[in-house]
Amino acid sequence: MEENLNVVGRLYYSASTTLCCAHSLSEDGAAALGAQAVEARLANVFTKAGFGEFRKAKTTPFNLILEAKV
Repeated sequence: MEENLNVVGRLYYSASTTLCCAHSLSEDGAAALGAQAVEARLANVFTKAGFGEFRKAKTTPFNLILEAKV
């Protein structure tokens, strides 16, 4: 996370907290993960959703790209 505390990272985290997490909390089963979700937490969500395989496909300065398979 320390690497993301730059101008763009701060903007993404604040927007995610304000918009994405707030929206998630309005839904049933709210996970409210937002951009702050770590890979282990996301793997747990995918496992609960029935996916058998989960891996980090690629990381870029702005994205964490994940792959999940049944």
